[in-house]
Amino acid sequence: MSKLTLAELPQEIAKSLLEIEAVALRPNEPFTWTSGLKSPIYCDNRLTMAYPAIRDLIAEGFATIIRERYPDAEVIAGTSTAGIPHAAWVSQKLNLPMAYIRDKAKGHGKQNQIEGRIAPGQKVVVIEDLISTGGSSLKAAQAVREAGAEVCAVLAIFTYQFENAARSFAEEGFELETLSNYTALIETAVKLGKVAESDVAALQSWRQDPQSFGR
Repeated sequence: MSKLTLAELPQEIAKSLLEIEAVALRPNEPFTWTSGLKSPIYCDNRLTMAYPAIRDLIAEGFATIIRERYPDAEVIAGTSTAGIPHAAWVSQKLNLPMAYIRDKAKGHGKQNQIEGRIAPGQKVVVIEDLISTGGSSLKAAQAVREAGAEVCAVLAIFTYQFENAARSFAEEGFELETLSNYTALIETAVKLGKVAESDVAALQSWRQDPQSFGR
């Protein structure tokens, strides 16, 4: 795989996600999320596990960000469950310890929320697959902080770029970086003929006001 710059990654990751249908866009026949929200996009990044070249592209993208921006990272921690395989591949590339974070502590045994080992004072990068509202990712990062460790950043494959998510990360004092994003996805989808230019305005309006889409 040829090396990509960080500037090239958003479009390349978006292209890969679209090609394997890990992300699908339907501006005229919106999906209905579990919450009942109407959405022109559906994202299932778990599909990337089935494609070695794409999962390696993602892992190398994460590793590049960590090497360049968080070189002091000591542990790679994946969120349960979708972040776990990506954290494993990244930690292998960087030769760093790995842990994973449950959404809540176990109800038996040692009642761990963090599996593996994160020691107080260690610098940790949290790996997530998708940022929607950011709630579950923030919960994972807070668990790391409560364990006495330092969260260098939360890294994710993709973000819908909701303003409330960015605001929540800023308020909690956690850095957030993603390999690709909703803006890059729309641009790439138009180039690939996955959506029409005439659909772009509707797609952009969803990100700005998700509650009103499809009404």
